Amino acid sequence: MSRNMNQDLNYYHLIHQEIASLVLYQSIFDDEVGQAFLEVFDLISVRNKELIDIKCLKAYGHWLRNLAFQGISWQDYLIKKILMDDNPFSQQVQQVSLEDLPKPLIEATEHDLSILKSLYKLPLEAISQWVKEAANLPFSPFVGQCENKNNTFLHQQDNWENCLDPLAQHYRQHGTGIFAQYKALKWYNNQLIGITEADPITLTEIVGYESQKETLIKNTEILLSGYNALNVLLYGSRGSGKSSLVKGLLNEYYSQGLRLVEVNKSQLSDLPMIVDQLRYIPQKFIIFVDDLSFEEDNDAFKSLKVVLEGNVTAKAKNVVVYATSNRRHLIREYFDDRPRPKDADEIHHWDTVQEKLSFSDRFGLTLTFEPANQDTYLNIVHHLASQIELKMDKNELGFRAKQWATQHNGRSGRTARQFIDFLEGELKLNK
Repeated sequence: MSRNMNQDLNYYHLIHQEIASLVLYQSIFDDEVGQAFLEVFDLISVRNKELIDIKCLKAYGHWLRNLAFQGISWQDYLIKKILMDDNPFSQQVQQVSLEDLPKPLIEATEHDLSILKSLYKLPLEAISQWVKEAANLPFSPFVGQCENKNNTFLHQQDNWENCLDPLAQHYRQHGTGIFAQYKALKWYNNQLIGITEADPITLTEIVGYESQKETLIKNTEILLSGYNALNVLLYGSRGSGKSSLVKGLLNEYYSQGLRLVEVNKSQLSDLPMIVDQLRYIPQKFIIFVDDLSFEEDNDAFKSLKVVLEGNVTAKAKNVVVYATSNRRHLIREYFDDRPRPKDADEIHHWDTVQEKLSFSDRFGLTLTFEPANQDTYLNIVHHLASQIELKMDKNELGFRAKQWATQHNGRSGRTARQFIDFLEGELKLNK
């Protein structure tokens, strides 16, 4: 073995030892790309000078394949994982200043960043050569990767241990872990999971209910400022844009730390558990419940009531509930529910009825979305058409929009959106 190869192998052993010595950022290697990388390094260290080791070669190919699936370079992968990593430093620096963090935590962070910078600078040609030697191959394995696409502050710095200030600012703005990776989440199997493709609708697409929109925006900005925001019930006719307005808020304020957690009606009994998980996260959260109503006074009703009104546990200041409903009274009332002389079982039966009917009053704000009249409907249509630069005479557009509403689902924001989507496709097909 040549002198240069001995130097290469010494460098390999040093890198391998440094990876094992990571203190805070070990979870960077928890996913498929990271695990494949570690497997390559583990197999390189197992050398047989007489046999060709196919395992090492396959592990190397598996690592490159996982990078290719993500369409990402090894350097971009490392930085992406660092910027999202959930560890004691990234958690605590969102709550306190760098100067107030324990010195050992700062030193551990600098130690890990120095090692990760070495991995960042590690050329794939070197890894390919190590695999060749470890597997006793007569050729060098394939070397190739995607180009670096990002240009963050870490890409631009030679010494990452000197980047604690911008790294801390990044964690404060974007969060860590699942809250950095996703803007919208949902509750599934007693845990929060990310929604990969959140609805991209923006506030500028929503017209026709300006006062309701303004009030909801103001309440959301109060939440983001750390003050006591109100829980909101968005009540009104179907298709009026209630859900779209909430999702538009997310896209408007995501960069300011807003996140959305979607909770189904069937999961409302888990609501106190969800709030407890979010309580100490630095980001601000809208718990979004769509199409809310109850058949009876059940556990879901009681759980939502606890979150809206509070109990012995203090209210989480970083969490609000935004719920939509087509019903003003959220709990269905039947004629059989009303007290009659034979109802001797409960003396104050009317109190129970009023408890059910007044449940919506427990929301701090109730925003009403009335059915769209013709002027409102046409205003929405023309607004959506202008956003996509639809080329059509204004009078013809209005005539066709009224026809569409008559033949389909009536006048509403949803109907306007469906009409514009169909019309855009039709015009493009006829070109």
